[in-house]
Amino acid sequence: MTQDARVEAFVTAFEALRAEVEKVIVGHREIITHVLTAMFAGGHVLLEGVPGLGKTLLIKTLAEGLELSFSRIQFTPDLMPADIIGTNIIVEDVDGRKHFQFQQGPIFAHILLADEINRATPKTQSALLEGMQEGAVTVGGASRPLPAPFFVLATQNPIEMEGTYPLPEAQLDRFLFKLRVRYPAIDELNAIIDRTTQSRHVTVSRVMNGPTVLSLRELIREVPIASHVRDLASTIVMATHPSWAGSPEVSRRFVRYGASPRGAQALVLGAKVRALAEGRYNVSAEDIKALAMPALRHRVILNFEGEAEGVDADTLIGQIVEAAEAITASGREVFLR
Repeated sequence: MTQDARVEAFVTAFEALRAEVEKVIVGHREIITHVLTAMFAGGHVLLEGVPGLGKTLLIKTLAEGLELSFSRIQFTPDLMPADIIGTNIIVEDVDGRKHFQFQQGPIFAHILLADEINRATPKTQSALLEGMQEGAVTVGGASRPLPAPFFVLATQNPIEMEGTYPLPEAQLDRFLFKLRVRYPAIDELNAIIDRTTQSRHVTVSRVMNGPTVLSLRELIREVPIASHVRDLASTIVMATHPSWAGSPEVSRRFVRYGASPRGAQALVLGAKVRALAEGRYNVSAEDIKALAMPALRHRVILNFEGEAEGVDADTLIGQIVEAAEAITASGREVFLR
């Protein structure tokens, strides 16, 4: 298959899957696009929004459009790691001999919905860490691979924080994107009412299977990126660090810790998916800038002054991107102190 044919096939698959999700989900086109982008890039997504905005429905609908197994975990304070990973249980064979047998937990699925992930204790939250990073879990000293592709979509409510356990920075960094689900506009709310209060059933067709997703992931990593575009991604990430010689004033003033190298990886991989989805076999600077907020908003840690002044992470990242553009455009060299 020629390069152009492969790009066209990706565009067709991407649009088909998005169309199936949009049969059920009203609005949120950007959120849907970013979720699909993360899935094809091989990352995980954290969805943040108040209850009732369709976060869980979006994920379930995506699973319906794929020929992949799906599990949902409702995180609660009394949930234990074994409830997620699984455990060894004693079973008896036909001869009466007893032995241990591993009982798989819900993490052994292609698509895992971690609903209200911040309601579980850190011990339970950490049960997802190895699976998200390595695609495998360790139980009883044995490493057990998870199905491929493996995709975690977690949700959390930003308003009700009492009795919750905010995700630690190390776990936040495992999510490729953090997406903020906004409240619908009035025309979208009317469409939601019409769809959900009438006696009609929407059927979501399965348009893609696991091997197809894996093959498209391989295609994404083959997309070339020019050195100046790569440099822009690196400069944006470095500009989030207040200790960097070229960091803008907003970073020095409001940021405590900047984004990790995973932030740069998220920018580049997401940009490659965005380029392919638009029918281009090359990454542009616009692709990098378009994904800066979802890729970095959960990776930039504000200092006390930033918290006290209520600095919005998205606004801050927008200013950092502008500064990074100016640095790369001027071509001047900057170094770590």
